[in-house]
Amino acid sequence: MHWLEKTSAFLNRGLAWAAGLTLVAAMLFTVADMVLRSLGRPVAGSYEVIGWLSAAAMALALGYTQLHRGHVSIDLLVARLEGRLRSGVETATSLCALLLFAAVAVFVANYGMVLEESGSLSETLKAIVYPWVYLVAIGAGGLTLALLVDFLRCAHRLVRGSQGPN
Repeated sequence: MHWLEKTSAFLNRGLAWAAGLTLVAAMLFTVADMVLRSLGRPVAGSYEVIGWLSAAAMALALGYTQLHRGHVSIDLLVARLEGRLRSGVETATSLCALLLFAAVAVFVANYGMVLEESGSLSETLKAIVYPWVYLVAIGAGGLTLALLVDFLRCAHRLVRGSQGPN
């Protein structure tokens, strides 16, 4: 499992860098649009582009955030449990999250394929949109990999009969 943890960390660090670059691009685009608007030359489709960049940045950062326990977690009930029961609940919730985001990654990728095959274009710019959808699928895939590592870690604790942080 150690190689899987390293692979997940490496991949999700790379996706986080891509998310950061995408966020910087969104910021630069927003500033450029504001400056051009003040000069009476707004950028057509700026809301589309900023929306795409924001969605990509958010999605690409999901796995890295999971690696660092940055997602909201409500463990009021689980924190009161002990031993195998706690490990069992953590394993079950990890499995549910893993299955959910694996399905999200697959469905979003399939949606991207539909958009690609249909030649779907954006409303304002008439630009192709499927690459942005694929980026969201890649981000969901990174999160799925991080959740797989969490699930295996929880399952290992359950089998060993010990408890501890994810």
